[in-house]
Amino acid sequence: MRYDDFLKNKLKYSDSVGFDPLYKNESLFEFQTDITNWAIRRGRAAIFADCGMGKTIMQLAWAANVHHNTAKPVLILSPLAVSRQTAREGEKFGIDCKVVESADDIVNGINVTNYHKLHKFDASVFGGVVLDESAILKNFQGKFRKQIQEEFERTPYKLACTATRMHPPRNACDVFYQRRWEYR
Repeated sequence: MRYDDFLKNKLKYSDSVGFDPLYKNESLFEFQTDITNWAIRRGRAAIFADCGMGKTIMQLAWAANVHHNTAKPVLILSPLAVSRQTAREGEKFGIDCKVVESADDIVNGINVTNYHKLHKFDASVFGGVVLDESAILKNFQGKFRKQIQEEFERTPYKLACTATRMHPPRNACDVFYQRRWEYR
């Protein structure tokens, strides 16, 4: 076998598991709509958007579409102190979302909590999950990365979002771990 054939045999492609967008937020700019719709159609995707590019509204619009499609709750996991900011952004753009502390608080809609509270939730109830600042996945030995991958392995819709700058040589590792999480 030739080496290039060997490499081709190692490539794995994933079909899109998404759906056509059901909901459009009028506050999205055209480029944000394009990115969001692409992620919805993929079903499992990553949005690498620099600060100020509207990552929060894109992930909220994605989550709203997943909720409308699955009729199940969606969970947005975020760093400490970002959950309430995400909820305020949702309110600003007319997207209902609730900050939740435990499984008892979940609503059948968009729920936001921080990574440190993940152990208080049953991942099987969610139709989709968003990782806000998903650069958390790049820590190979990290407890959150392992927990997230195991807990949400069967979640049909997954979105990883980060504004973390992707400077070499980190960029290849960041992309690898985010793609690996999406397709588990």
